[in-house]
Amino acid sequence: MRLAIAYAPGQARSAWTALLAFDHRLSRAVAGASSPLLAQLKLAWWRDRMRTAAATWPVGEPLLAALTAFDGERPALEALIDGWEGLVGDDADENALARLVEARTGAVAALARVIGCPVDGLAIAASARRWTMPCAAIAVQRLPRALRPLLILANLPPAEEVGALALLRIVRLGMFGR
Repeated sequence: MRLAIAYAPGQARSAWTALLAFDHRLSRAVAGASSPLLAQLKLAWWRDRMRTAAATWPVGEPLLAALTAFDGERPALEALIDGWEGLVGDDADENALARLVEARTGAVAALARVIGCPVDGLAIAASARRWTMPCAAIAVQRLPRALRPLLILANLPPAEEVGALALLRIVRLGMFGR
């Protein structure tokens, strides 16, 4: 995640940091919960925050403070919560991963609007799909510099394949976008 954020332009870095930290927090709520009910309670807390204006959010939660830039894009963040909630418990159906991909696509499109970057929905969707399902053979299109962290996330190799060549490939993607 930090490697991806490092390639974001300065004016986009805080938005990328907030979005990726939010996605990570949601993933931990789902994967780290001792029971599905506990995961749903954590996700419900975040959903309640996204249903109110940022000005009414409680003070003291650093991630909420970082997400205030997304105040006008709260529905996309709520959809991301819903996408992660689809993976809670044993009753996650085969479409749950597809809904998470769609939610991540919407969240990155929201980020693009927040930072004022033109949105190519197809390129964002392909990269979000690859980010969510790294083993899928999906061709990732070139993205604007402000969205390059998504390109990095979409192309991170599995842990067992990390090596010098993989790192050079990521650096090339970060620098040149291809």
